[in-house]
Amino acid sequence: MFQQDWILRQIEMIGIVLARLLFGKDKPDYEIVEKEKLSDSDQLYIELIRMLDEGKINEAENRLYEELDSSRLHMLELALAFYSRLNQFDDAYLEAHNYSRQEIEEGLQSVTKFFGIQFTW
Repeated sequence: MFQQDWILRQIEMIGIVLARLLFGKDKPDYEIVEKEKLSDSDQLYIELIRMLDEGKINEAENRLYEELDSSRLHMLELALAFYSRLNQFDDAYLEAHNYSRQEIEEGLQSVTKFFGIQFTW
């Protein structure tokens, strides 16, 4: 239990630090600016959040990785928001959908590394 809480807080803090350093935001958040004119990234984010809410966590993560492009920094912002949202689910929900807090941490590490950002956890 303590280990899971520690991981949860670590994931949260890493997201906050990256959001502040890279995007000048207080927390990792993907904002849809033009609701009437959704970009491809906006549509992807909506799809990913829907999948998370439906419990299709692994499928959502796979979909995220299919679309990642290291030359588009806003995709890192989207990925950080994705993992932040995923981190908000409780352990029971994650476990019920064959996912773990450890996998969130690993996914966040993988995404940041993909964008050339490496740090020790």
